[in-house]
Amino acid sequence: MRILIVEDERKVALFLKKGFQAESYSVDIAADGAQGLRMALGNEYDAIILDIMLPKMNGLDVLRELRASRNTTPVLVLSVKADVEHRIDGLNLGADDYLPKPFSFSEVLARVRAIMRRASTDAQGTSLSIADLRVDLVGRSVERSGRPIVLTNKEFEVLEYLLRNKGRVLSRIILTEHIWDMHFDSETNIVDVVINRLRRKIDDGFSPKLIQTVRGVGYVLKVSPDEHSAQP
Repeated sequence: MRILIVEDERKVALFLKKGFQAESYSVDIAADGAQGLRMALGNEYDAIILDIMLPKMNGLDVLRELRASRNTTPVLVLSVKADVEHRIDGLNLGADDYLPKPFSFSEVLARVRAIMRRASTDAQGTSLSIADLRVDLVGRSVERSGRPIVLTNKEFEVLEYLLRNKGRVLSRIILTEHIWDMHFDSETNIVDVVINRLRRKIDDGFSPKLIQTVRGVGYVLKVSPDEHSAQP
């Protein structure tokens, strides 16, 4: 899961980043509103944590522009302004939740998980599937043809991302930046290693094969036309 933190207080931003990284999230930071808006519109995030009092462009304007661009990424607003009027303003502009400062990381984490879960449920229900593969997003369980499959956290995250983008070819760059907190390094084979582990678990011994390689580009989760037509 990839999160954008838009926060100009460096200590707060690094505190949040450290906490989310410890929970296996990938984290990007923007130090002002204008940068935050550019990053939010130019990248895919699972959630955005947005401060209100920001240089160059305040958080409410960022939120307004984000929703005007039809970006539906879940947003948790953080602000020292805790009065009802400001909370209503944020929610009316499209925020999914509002948390006043100071805060505990455990509450931020719980609220981010909650808004991502609601967004996932609204968009696709509580499960994802293709052919006979089913992923329960709430229980974080996986099965194929009714047979339980045990995945590591990273394997689950890669599979979930592939499922949310089934039929779309995902490059190694996109997978690396979305799942791991790192920029793509042509020398690393971390994506290929996890994909190979996933193949052994969800494709070996099953038909049709679902994880397919697009040579020189990346990976796609789909049922190939030939295999699909062979199904009863």
